[in-house]
This record gives sequence, structure tokens and C-alpha cells, in this order.
Amino acid sequence: MDLLTPHHLKTIAEYHRFMELSKPEHPLISVIKFEDIKRRPDNYPSSIIHNFYSIALKKNFTAKMKYGQQDFDFDEGIMHFMSPKQVLTIQASADEEFKHSGWLLLIHPDFLWNTPLSKKIKQYAYFNYKLNEALHLSEKEEILVTDIIEKIAQEYHTNIDNFSQDVIVAQIDLLLTYSERFYQRQFITRKIANHKILTQLDALLTDYFKNDNLSDKGIPTVQFIADNLHISANYLSRLLQLLTGQSTKQFIHDKLIDLAKEKLSTTDLTVSEIAFSLGFKHPQSFNKLFKSKTNRSPIAFRQSFN
Repeated sequence: MDLLTPHHLKTIAEYHRFMELSKPEHPLISVIKFEDIKRRPDNYPSSIIHNFYSIALKKNFTAKMKYGQQDFDFDEGIMHFMSPKQVLTIQASADEEFKHSGWLLLIHPDFLWNTPLSKKIKQYAYFNYKLNEALHLSEKEEILVTDIIEKIAQEYHTNIDNFSQDVIVAQIDLLLTYSERFYQRQFITRKIANHKILTQLDALLTDYFKNDNLSDKGIPTVQFIADNLHISANYLSRLLQLLTGQSTKQFIHDKLIDLAKEKLSTTDLTVSEIAFSLGFKHPQSFNKLFKSKTNRSPIAFRQSFN
């Protein structure tokens, strides 16, 4: 096996063979105890891509994982979620003691076909989060999640009948609903860390504006901001919505308007010159944004100082 080439696992059966597990009991879903995975991560390829959803509750994991471009070290009671076609990298030293416990739930999209959850699952933003935004569970939350997964495992190991899919899908739906609740709780309980991100965002935009990047590189995109803060765009937008009631784009625009007001009131630059200096390709776009934010045109705002 070429350890430098990403390994694409198209089916759950392929995942079982790759991890040296016994054959799955269902072709479209699997419930795995991490303790049963014998293959060491130092023998993994550089990255893994698979065509199914994964929901993991990991404990005592000594290797490092990279999800997208972000590194994450696991601790007690942490969940993470992956959508099909996302990239996961696991790094471990060959001489390092390897510990692994917890649960892994694999769900092929076809298992959810023709159920309400097939669309609903795509609405959960945490499936797009980077691993450093994993879900940190309290002890009580971990017990609840474990109980649901164990119920899914019990049904998974029972002989398949006409009710099996409905029962398992109902439990998955419940698991995802609780996960959404816990994520919302995490946004609230991690206020200090969240406000630190807001402070970093302010500093990042101030530095970007101060160094004339606006005229050279244009208005910073949401993705640019998220990348520089080392969090995902989804996480940043939800965080700002919670703390400020604004999306990331609205937050950036407000900072631009503050800078525009300063230039309009303290310089003799024309409105067009100010628009270009703020990264707008067309003055009309600047005028429209300014008026939507202040209910006045840039010229009217300037005239109010005369």
C-alpha cells in the first residue's frame, strides 16, 4: 500500500476490510467499537476519504488527527462528524503506545434514502466543522450519547426485519437532535473562548484595513477570515450570529462602513476614490451598501459635517 496516496473507501465493507474488522452485518450501516479496530494508525495511508457519513465518540485516543487542514488532539468524551467525500488524516508514531476507545457509527446515504432524515442530515452544520470544533461532551451528555449508540448497536446486531431500518433511523435522528442541542450549549458555555475569537477577528480586520490590503486585494472574504482564525466559515458565522446577531459578511461590511465614515469625514477624497480604497470595484456598489447601512448616501453623510 502506498502510504502517501489518499485511500478512497467507497463502501462500508471496504472500510471493515481496511480496518481489519469482521464483515459488517449490514451493507449500508455499521456500529463499531474502536477497541475492536486492530490496525494501528501508523500503518494508515496519508489520508482517508470515504463515501458515507461517520459519527464518532472518541476517548483515550493517543494519535493525532487532521480534518481538512486542522490538527486536533482528542481528550475525554469528544464527538466529531464527517460527511461523505471529506478527508481525514491520522498520524501516529510507530513506537507510541496506541490507545483507542469509544464508538464509530458509519451510515451510507443510501440507508437514509426515502426517509425525512436523508434531507435533514444535510442541514446539520456540524457535519462541515473542522475537528478543532469538535463537540466536547459533559459526563451526562456522554452517557446519553453512549446509550443511544448502544441502542443502535443492539438493533444492528439483531436479525434484520421490516422494522429494522425505521428503528435505527429513528435512533440516528434522536442522536443528531441531541448533538445539535449540545452544540448550541457549547456555543454558550464557551463564552470566553468565543469572545477571544471575536477579539482576534477585530484585530485581523483592523490589520487588514491598516495595511492597504483593501485597495490591493479587495474586501476580505468570509473564507479568508475563517482560514486566518483557524476555524470553519460555518462555525464563525454561527458564533457571530450568537454574539452580535450578524453574519460574518454583515460584520465585515459594518467595519467597512465605519472606515468609510472616517474617510468621508476626515479626508477630501472623492466618493469614488474612497470606494476603490475600500476594495469596491464599482462605486455604485459602495454607494448601495453605504445607504443600506446608514439610510444616507455617502455624499449626504459628508455634507452633514459641513
